[in-house]
Amino acid sequence: MKAVITGDVMGSRKLASTIWLPELKVVLSHYGSEPKDWEIYRGDSFQLLVPAEEALEIALCIKATIKQFKEIDVRMAIGVGVVDYQAEKITESNGEAFINSGECFEDLKKQTLGLKTPWEPMNATFAVVFPFMLIIADNWTSTSAEILKKALENPAFNQSQLAESLNRKSQSSISSSLKRAAYEELKNMISFYKQQIQKQ
Repeated sequence: MKAVITGDVMGSRKLASTIWLPELKVVLSHYGSEPKDWEIYRGDSFQLLVPAEEALEIALCIKATIKQFKEIDVRMAIGVGVVDYQAEKITESNGEAFINSGECFEDLKKQTLGLKTPWEPMNATFAVVFPFMLIIADNWTSTSAEILKKALENPAFNQSQLAESLNRKSQSSISSSLKRAAYEELKNMISFYKQQIQKQ
């Protein structure tokens, strides 16, 4: 099973793309190669193809990357399903995962993260879970987002190692930032999402 994350950067005109675009490219490159696995198009929209069970964690990592910049946010739709055809460019590939991602993205309205899978009970569950998560995630400060991103990308790091890698934070400030960003709760939700995908 694959997942396609379709996204766009909200408020992208408020901030020069030279500031945020390199960061977005770095995080997308972390999960695949351009243009087969990911592509940025129309300046501030992107698509990324990833393993289905990793998709939620990756989407949160992308959100934390963008939320490091106060003026902007990102809206994303995760579509899970089969990929029938993988072209040299992701924007020319197709299949159920692409269709689900596109349809979910169209339906997002004011919500900044959505999920559409082939399994209705799972869709219904996360339609309830995501709005609660987003109450916190949509309000991450740039500091919390930076620390959360580092923690998600380095799950083996303890708080002292996180403090050292960000080379300016005390361990206690790391701890309170992760608490404010609901890091433990997010990790539990990511685990729950992975279990649901593996059950199918």
